[in-house]
Amino acid sequence: MFALILFVLGCLSGVTTVLFGFGGGFVTVPVVYAVVAATTGADAMHTAVATSTAVMIVNASWATVTQVRAGRLRREYLHPLVLFITVGAALGAFAANWASDTVLHVLFIAYLAVTIVDSVARSGFTDVRRRSGEARPLGRLASTAGGVGIGAVASFLGVGGSVMTVPLLRRRGLSMVEATAMANPLSVPVALVATLVYALQAPAAHHPGQIGYVNLVAVAALLCGSLPAIAITRRVAGRVPDRAHAIAYVGFLVLVLVAMIVTAVV
Repeated sequence: MFALILFVLGCLSGVTTVLFGFGGGFVTVPVVYAVVAATTGADAMHTAVATSTAVMIVNASWATVTQVRAGRLRREYLHPLVLFITVGAALGAFAANWASDTVLHVLFIAYLAVTIVDSVARSGFTDVRRRSGEARPLGRLASTAGGVGIGAVASFLGVGGSVMTVPLLRRRGLSMVEATAMANPLSVPVALVATLVYALQAPAAHHPGQIGYVNLVAVAALLCGSLPAIAITRRVAGRVPDRAHAIAYVGFLVLVLVAMIVTAVV
């Protein structure tokens, strides 16, 4: 039963990887948390975050390949941002091992809430009329300190960083299709570094099919659903109107926020 649930939600994570650049993190973390909490109950949030980063390695890499083929990536925004994101990812993953499950859960909810409010309250994300048609380059501060911060938060919470990189690139003048496409390659180093750190950690209780905090059974079930979904969704990603795409992005974050709040109080 749980394998079927993971498979179905894996399909959803594949769709969000292409449409929103999430790499599956905002689907994977709540789902794996709920499954682990309902079964073993041990280190549920740590396992959810670690498993999410492992799924993201494959999802974000495969989505990056499809975006390259579609010609949606802009290299001037990838470098040097990706280098500093990698540094931040290592810092965030190590820090997460010192945090309790409750702290991770609360910070995940807070992170979502702040991102939603920022996207709605500040101009430049959903308001197409206030957007200039010309994209602006990233400044040095955004590439360096911003990159480290994005990597740290992304690996700490297992979300890939797209919820920071997409608004950042969006406000630099990129369309939603371009901004979400760029989130995929920027999520790959976060996923690789974070997964390695989590896999080398020793959880309080070891369970079959698990390496460190990474649950390989959940990874396999999620990928069985996500990879076909990525292949199908990439064909329609560029057809969604820009404003509708931005609103759907925020709307999906609201759904995830509600899911995480429910799991916190149940």
